[in-house]
Amino acid sequence: MMKNNIKVYCLFFTAWLTGASNANAQDFEILDSTKLLQEDSLVNVAFGKVAQRDLLGGVTSVSISKLLEKNYGTYSLDNLQSFVGGYTGSVWGQNALVIIDGVPRRAQDVRMVEVESVSVLKGASAVALYGSNAAKGVILITTKRGEQRPLTIDVRANTGINVPKRYAEYLNAGEYMTLYNEASKNDGVTQIYSPEQIYNTASGSNPYRYPDLKFFTSDYLKKAFSRSDITTEIHGGNERTRYYSNIGLSHNSSILKYGDAKNNNDVVLNIRGNVDMKLTKWLSAYTNAIAGLSNNYTARGDFWGAAASMWPNRMSPLIPIDQLDPTNPDLQTAVQNSKHIIDGKYLLGGISTNTTNAFSDMLRAGYIKYRNRTFMFDVGTKADLGSLLQGLSFQASYNMDYTYMYNEAYRIDYATFAPTWSDIDGQPAMITGLSQFGLDGNQTNEYIGENTYTSTMSARGQFDYQRSFTGGHNVTGKLLAWGYQARVARDEGHEGSVYHPTRNTNLGFQAAYNFRQKYYFDFSAAAVHSAKLPPGKRDAISPTVTLGWRVSDEKFFKNDVVTNLKLFASYGSLKQDIDISDYYLYQGYFNPKGWYGDWPVGAGTWRTIISRGSNFDLTYVERNEFRAGFEASLFDNVVNLEANYFRQNTNGLLSQTSSLYPSYFSGGNSFSLLPWVNYNNEQRKGLDFSVNMNKKFGEVSTSLGLAGMFFSSEVLKRDEVYNNDYLYRAGRPLDASFALIAEGIFQNQEEIDNHARQTFSAYKPGDIKYKDVNGDGIVDNNDQVQLGKAGWGATPFTFGVNFTVNWKRFTLFALGSGNTGAIAYKSGSYFWVNGATKYSDVVLGRTVIDKNANGSWEVVKQGSYPALTTTGNSNNFRNSTYWMYKTDRFNLSRVQLTYDFDERLFKNSSFLHALKIYVQGDNLLVLARERALMETNFGSAPQYRFYNLGVKATF
Repeated sequence: MMKNNIKVYCLFFTAWLTGASNANAQDFEILDSTKLLQEDSLVNVAFGKVAQRDLLGGVTSVSISKLLEKNYGTYSLDNLQSFVGGYTGSVWGQNALVIIDGVPRRAQDVRMVEVESVSVLKGASAVALYGSNAAKGVILITTKRGEQRPLTIDVRANTGINVPKRYAEYLNAGEYMTLYNEASKNDGVTQIYSPEQIYNTASGSNPYRYPDLKFFTSDYLKKAFSRSDITTEIHGGNERTRYYSNIGLSHNSSILKYGDAKNNNDVVLNIRGNVDMKLTKWLSAYTNAIAGLSNNYTARGDFWGAAASMWPNRMSPLIPIDQLDPTNPDLQTAVQNSKHIIDGKYLLGGISTNTTNAFSDMLRAGYIKYRNRTFMFDVGTKADLGSLLQGLSFQASYNMDYTYMYNEAYRIDYATFAPTWSDIDGQPAMITGLSQFGLDGNQTNEYIGENTYTSTMSARGQFDYQRSFTGGHNVTGKLLAWGYQARVARDEGHEGSVYHPTRNTNLGFQAAYNFRQKYYFDFSAAAVHSAKLPPGKRDAISPTVTLGWRVSDEKFFKNDVVTNLKLFASYGSLKQDIDISDYYLYQGYFNPKGWYGDWPVGAGTWRTIISRGSNFDLTYVERNEFRAGFEASLFDNVVNLEANYFRQNTNGLLSQTSSLYPSYFSGGNSFSLLPWVNYNNEQRKGLDFSVNMNKKFGEVSTSLGLAGMFFSSEVLKRDEVYNNDYLYRAGRPLDASFALIAEGIFQNQEEIDNHARQTFSAYKPGDIKYKDVNGDGIVDNNDQVQLGKAGWGATPFTFGVNFTVNWKRFTLFALGSGNTGAIAYKSGSYFWVNGATKYSDVVLGRTVIDKNANGSWEVVKQGSYPALTTTGNSNNFRNSTYWMYKTDRFNLSRVQLTYDFDERLFKNSSFLHALKIYVQGDNLLVLARERALMETNFGSAPQYRFYNLGVKATF
């Protein structure tokens, strides 16, 4: 049968499943508690499959279908960093091309439950055949396919709740008013809040007159919200036809419960059908059809943005009608004319500077229904040409994707009111006046809003040769042509349409040889073409060479500890245009409406001027890579290791390099003769690794996997001119983080007078003091130094871990990931608080200043935060060691407990054949020094822990 065929054909490099393509299923799994490394397994690689035993590094594959038995997820690349060394959301610090069933697609276009395997192609030798657009790595996602077996139906259902981790903490209105008065005093301006206002606000005596807006309360938010999904998989087949279909429906609600926002939800329907057909003894074909429908309902109003910015005492969202002066006919007329009486009790509140607001929007403004419709279609065929030449085959495929996104919107204009309150002797205060902002609208119809249309077309044809000769000589060859184009278009009212589609076209060639699976040689190359480059520079070759040696098969190496040891090394030079941002950059151009200023002569005027010089020698960016590594199995496959060292130089990145040309080439005022040139060079290097261990202790089976990467980068060459050597980026990491060195807080005016002059804004005691690094008596941006690495490509060390324990029919699975070695800054309005910013709890640690007997400001209480101000104060609010923190963290991403019912319970059932249930927790814990910061979102919905109950039944 099929698995037996695989075992036979793997030995001769000629494995072929009828109707198979690079989109077919595979049996290989990594980090599994029972089959960690199978010698007969196949791994999806570029345009084909390779036996796991014969991989030459730079590729890691994960069997998602087997992983799903103990680790349920929805995203196709769910927690992949816990299994694959070198993957951190990027591949070796760069954004990889995602290919699903042979076609460039988005990872979110397929759900995890549809996926058979994911292969991460990291090395240059692994991605060369895909051409230019794959030069930063490839993630191959392969969906499930049918098997030769009776009809089988798997139904999986999940339901769970999302619970917020934490909310940002802001001061209440009384605290805000008190501290704003303090900030006003510090700035020498009038304090605007009287003690009576502060007292009445803090006491809550009349929340409509003295509002105290608290966003993160049960008035607006639920304690949790639900997420549910159900998936049905139907698969089976016979020798002639095999089929797999997947129908999935999911629903998500929302944490908001105020106004129309309580109806916020997402509903997604996914339908897939994969069919493999054996048409004749020598001809097979396959087809995939996928449809996705996504509906999202969202009430208007940016609640989370308002929560991060609206002062707590600014306004009352609702104006009580029963507190309007009943003797004032104008007020009663306003009520009678309003079309938006809330619960029969309230008018909508507002102020002149916020005539609309998030609360009124959620109550009355309307909604937006987002609609996303996706259709994907693949068709392919394979012909066995062994009658012409033994081992020769040909396959071809055509693919097309269409996605249409639009929204149906409903918006109503509404009026808001600001009350005037009056105190009447012996009577409760009442509203004696209303200021109206805006008018109530009459629109009652939906309208079509934004429209976005994307399309992708891809085609491939390839010849494969796979043959084993007497004596252990194994030869493979591949010749292919592949190309695709993707286009984005938007309606006239929105930006984002692209005149030129994204294109990739290339020829690929591969020739490989191994002797008795001991000595390996592989040559892979692509002939690439780019319309972004000038004529004569558009074609190039990207070659790679790889060598491998299974040392453990040598007679001199035989031992009982290392059962398998394979060494490999490769070198490649990939030409790419991914980092060439646009077309025609080689072409200079004139600006017919350029502003021609004082340089070189005369007053400014509108004239036709040169805006860019030409460079017809512009050429490809090159990725030159050396890679070496090993894989090993120890103690009869109890421990399996793999490691790859890589050094990758990216040469010829584009720059309008002023240092190569006289100064008059860049005249300013839109005038420039500078062309784009291939000038900047970068380097990335590191070591990725994986360690997998399996061990059984009586009835308990355990599996432990650790994957990670040590990573560093360097700017080798860059166009830059600085006055101080320490400011140059060349010789430093690509993600070097430059900022000021803070020396504490100025204590008094004397300290300021004796310190270098700081140039960012006015400052005084209570403000941050910075180091004059270059000793010129002035503190400015020239005093920034490298403080660390930002880690935006990959941090210096990243790691993932997964752990499985199986006892009888219980399986406990856990996974996590982490990173160390990078820094960031506490910034944004939550930390950089000034007069225009809502006050967060960080200001409670403020430094307190006052005037001394001489009338000079001085610090009277040193705090963990600068003195408060009502100004922007760009002196304090800039990146420096004062705000710096380490981003080291470990995430406990998932824990799942699964119980598989004994199949003997269903032996006599013609309906149910297998059943499992599981409970799961996601995003459970962050271990970090700055845990609170890392678990808090500012200005957006919170992070959630997800608790799930699931069941899978086989019929």
